[in-house]
Amino acid sequence: MIFRCVLAAVVAAAILTPLPASATSRVRFATFNASLNRAAEGQLVSDLSTPGNTQAAVIAEIVQRSRPDVLLINEFDYDAAGQAARLFQDNYLSAGQGGARPISYPYRYTAPSNTGLASGFDLNNDGTVVTTPGAPGYGDDALGFGAFPGQYGMAVYSKYPIDVRGIRTFQNFLWKDMPGNVMPAGWYSAEEQQVLRLSSKSHWDLPVRIGHRTVHFLVSHPTPPTFDGAEDRNGRRNHDEIRLWADYTRPGRGGYLYDDRGRRGGLDPGAAFVIAGDQNADPHDGDSYQDAIHQLLDHPRIDGGNAPSSAGAAEAAALQGGANATHTGDPKHDTADFADTAPGNLRADYVLPSKRLRSVGGGVFWPVPADPLSRLTGVFPFPSSDHRLVWLDVKTP
Repeated sequence: MIFRCVLAAVVAAAILTPLPASATSRVRFATFNASLNRAAEGQLVSDLSTPGNTQAAVIAEIVQRSRPDVLLINEFDYDAAGQAARLFQDNYLSAGQGGARPISYPYRYTAPSNTGLASGFDLNNDGTVVTTPGAPGYGDDALGFGAFPGQYGMAVYSKYPIDVRGIRTFQNFLWKDMPGNVMPAGWYSAEEQQVLRLSSKSHWDLPVRIGHRTVHFLVSHPTPPTFDGAEDRNGRRNHDEIRLWADYTRPGRGGYLYDDRGRRGGLDPGAAFVIAGDQNADPHDGDSYQDAIHQLLDHPRIDGGNAPSSAGAAEAAALQGGANATHTGDPKHDTADFADTAPGNLRADYVLPSKRLRSVGGGVFWPVPADPLSRLTGVFPFPSSDHRLVWLDVKTP
């Protein structure tokens, strides 16, 4: 919370003076599950405190070569002072990596995550309540899977001012309070339902000032629809985490939602927005519950028709075979290089604009093996992440 207050003080003056519209005709939004998570609390801050961390340098180079204007990073461990987010800018993004040009983001945002917060209940129903961070089984009993508070968090970097006073977060929204939710019947006790939050990390609505316009950057990272049993508690939670944005952006559907400051309701009907994040859901393949991602792809206010692609993803599926050979989706749209046996490579990461914005290009940073830049993505064990940076260029109304 300290960092959020500091950020508000820094950018409050900036948001009062919009950038000229001529400078903002084309804006690149991106999402990147960068796997900048660590096994121990404080380790990411330590790793980023000097410019010598190999993985962070590779991640920074991917960002520098893709050059997004507004970027969400998933799996970026949260710390209350925001040190990791600052250090990644100062020691990595601000220094050219591998011959790429430095990139500067004057505005950034991070906030608490449900990952690694002890619930005090036996949420995985194994007969034991684990409340000690890092202990076996702790993550499964936490409000969101994590070995310590803030593991697998999020961070946003922006070249444009973030209207901090207009930010809405939905970290505390309870799963039970979503009408018609698909929570597994009989799995969670009434007492557990009183504390179990819907978001496995958090959901943020960040109003970004682009010229004289505001575009709401709606970011999240739903839990993977795996690592559970026949009750499919994670698959069902993934479905409803995705549904939150579907309801939030559809007039008349989001009235039940309440944010962390108590404000109720969804997004204003006329607002422009971009949804971004590792949604952990493929439109054709994988283990999603009830076609979860189609809640966004088929949404009447969302432009789901522009699917970024790469030649590297198509070539990887052909070379790796295994589960990829049984997939029905076009492999050129894959964004994650998962195990060949199961589930194979999938489209998991999305940048989805509202129909009020015009898509003018996009892509996935996944070079073919013959490209010298493939050294940045590689094969398992990956030099960067098992996910790829996904970007989309849009023009404001």
